[in-house]
Amino acid sequence: MVVLLSVMGFAAHADTAMARGADISWCTEMEAAGKKFYNSKGVETDIFTLMKEIGMTAIRLRVWVNPSGFGYGAWCDKADVLAKAKRAHDQGLDLLIDFHYSDFFADPGTQTKPKDWYSYTFAQLKTAVADHTTDVLTALRDAGIEPKWVQVGNETNLGMIWNNGKIDWNQPESTRFSNYAALSNSGYDAVKAVFPNAKVILHLANAYKAADSDGWFFSEFKRAGGKFDIIGLSHYPDWTDWQSSTAGKVSNVNAAKSIESLGKIFGVPVMLVETGYDSYDAVRAKNVMQDLFDRLTPLACCAGIFYWEPEVDGVWKPDYYNSKGWNAYKMGAFTTSGRPTVALDPFKGSTDAIETVGSDDASAPVEWFDLQGRRLNAPAHGINIRKQGSHTGKVTVP
Repeated sequence: MVVLLSVMGFAAHADTAMARGADISWCTEMEAAGKKFYNSKGVETDIFTLMKEIGMTAIRLRVWVNPSGFGYGAWCDKADVLAKAKRAHDQGLDLLIDFHYSDFFADPGTQTKPKDWYSYTFAQLKTAVADHTTDVLTALRDAGIEPKWVQVGNETNLGMIWNNGKIDWNQPESTRFSNYAALSNSGYDAVKAVFPNAKVILHLANAYKAADSDGWFFSEFKRAGGKFDIIGLSHYPDWTDWQSSTAGKVSNVNAAKSIESLGKIFGVPVMLVETGYDSYDAVRAKNVMQDLFDRLTPLACCAGIFYWEPEVDGVWKPDYYNSKGWNAYKMGAFTTSGRPTVALDPFKGSTDAIETVGSDDASAPVEWFDLQGRRLNAPAHGINIRKQGSHTGKVTVP
């Protein structure tokens, strides 16, 4: 968000500014495979440092229960997530923790129960959700890291932890969401027990139609007793229809309408926790992302936009993918030489356009802020905002 000086001070603050983020959960696996990352000038740069330089203010990290037992390897388990969270925290980046409650990816078509939980009763599953959530978050707390947001489930359009928490359309309307809501609430309550101030996100795919029938999904979830603080959505704009205003098209127009409608109906912030665009044409991707920012930034209810795995290049893929004969992910935003493409330019926000207002006042006290408008006790290494009286400007501290 633009950091502007108004009569009352900075207009944008860390607690209200729209997050500009990225999910870079693959990064440690990529680094272990020898991948290196470089800034636009070709200087090798730590990926978390690079995300901040690009303009990101937040990092999203997924959590799997036991990926090694699944056969994938120890990536996105508690230890790996903690290591990445520390690196994000060291850069002053806000953190979104994304619990899948699975040993591998959970999405609308797959919500596979963790292998270690196969034989559990429903009561035991609720306990397992709470224990797993508590275990990971306690590790973060013990390391001095507090996530700003926590996702309880990933793209749970048909529920979570199948089949126990799957939404059963053969059941009466009054009970079809019951098991799903109960499992989700186990996670919600565990989050609040460890981090009372963290905002819990309920995440669905397909932002373009998420507000259909006045957000019926969220209404049914709430009627079943389900709890959430923020609505999270995924949005991957269509290659050709991304500008369409026709209902049912996977477009930025429809995603923005959904976000605005859901914010008004449910009175909570709405966040795009996943977005991205085909890396085939980086300039086109930049235009699509800029259009998305232009539509969402004015919406008071929009809490953030997160690019999903920008650090990949469409060539690298996990070893597990090789064993399955799967293709590499094609919606990253880096080149094969490890540099960010212009697709990420819209995430720079206005950090290069801090305005100077008024004149110097040498008698006024000096105040320092970071680029997100957060007050600093003293200037930090890098770019800071210096405010004195009616004057504000950028200062680079070596």
